[in-house]
Amino acid sequence: MLGGPGESESFTTVLVAFGANLLIAVAKSAAAALTGSASLVAEAAHSWADAGNEIFLLIANRRSRRPPDLAHPFGHGREAYVWSLFAAIGLFVAGAAVSVTYGVQELLHPEPATHFAVGYAVLAVSFVLEAISFRQSIRQARPEAESMERDLIEHVLATSDPTLRAVFAEDSAALIGLLIAAAGLAAHQLTGSPVPDAAGSILVGVLLAVVAVVLINRNRQFLVGQEADPRVRAAAVQALLDAPEVARVTYLRLEIVGPRMVSVVGDVDLTGDDTESHLAIRLRALEARISASPAVAGAVLSLSAPDEPTLTA
Repeated sequence: MLGGPGESESFTTVLVAFGANLLIAVAKSAAAALTGSASLVAEAAHSWADAGNEIFLLIANRRSRRPPDLAHPFGHGREAYVWSLFAAIGLFVAGAAVSVTYGVQELLHPEPATHFAVGYAVLAVSFVLEAISFRQSIRQARPEAESMERDLIEHVLATSDPTLRAVFAEDSAALIGLLIAAAGLAAHQLTGSPVPDAAGSILVGVLLAVVAVVLINRNRQFLVGQEADPRVRAAAVQALLDAPEVARVTYLRLEIVGPRMVSVVGDVDLTGDDTESHLAIRLRALEARISASPAVAGAVLSLSAPDEPTLTA
C-alpha cells in the first residue's frame, strides 16, 4: 500500500508525537534539575527515550515505503518492523532501565525535593501535550478498527502498522506515567520523605519495561512472518471465487510483508480446458490483476491438483 492514506496518517501521527515529546523532554529535564524529584527524572528519561524513538519510527515509515526491486520483489515493508524494534529496545534501555536505576539509587541515597509547584506545572503541561499526541493516534486507529470490526485496543495490538502501535502505546504509558509521577511528587511533599518519589520512578520504569516488551514481541512476530487476519483471508478467497476465470481455490496464504501490505500465494483451478501454455498466460494475467491492488505486494499462483479440497470463504 505504497503512498496510501494510512501511511500518510501514520507519518502525521509520528510527527505530532515527536514534537510533543521533544518539548516535554526539555521541560521535564529542567524541572527535574530544579526540583530534584526522582519521579521527574524518570519522566524526563521517558520523554527523551520517546523523542529518540520517534526518529526510528520516522525512518521506519520512510524506508518501508521504498518500491520493490530485483532483490526485494515484495518491497521493503518489513523494514518498518526492524526500525520499530530498535525503537522498542530504545524505550526499554533509555526509558525503563534509567528510571528504575535512578529510583533505586534514590532509595539508597535519598535527597529531598524542592520547588514542588514547578514540578506540578510541568507535569500538567506535559499531560496536555501528551493528550494531544494520544488523540492523534486514536484519530488514526479508530476508523481502521471500525473497518476491521475490532475494538480500539484489539486493533492497536493486531494492526500491521508498527508506528501506530508504538505511538499509541508510548502515549498511553506516558499519560499513566505522568499520573504516577504526580502522585509520587505529592506524597513526597506531604510526607517529607523521598521514598514515595523514588517508588514513583521505579513504577514508571516498570511500566515502560512492560510496554517495551509488548512492542518488541509484536515486531518480532511480524518479522518472522505472520498470516493476515482470518477475515481478510476469507474476503480474498471470496474475491478469487468471484473472478469469472477461477473455478476453485484450493490453497491461499496471505502473509503480511509490511504495514497494510500482504503477499499472496495460492493454488487455483481455472475454468475451461485450455492447453498448458494458455493456462500459464491466464495465471500470469490473474496474478497481475491481484498485484494491482495497493494492499498486495505481489502474487504467485499455481494450478490446483484435481484431488485437492476446495476452500470456501
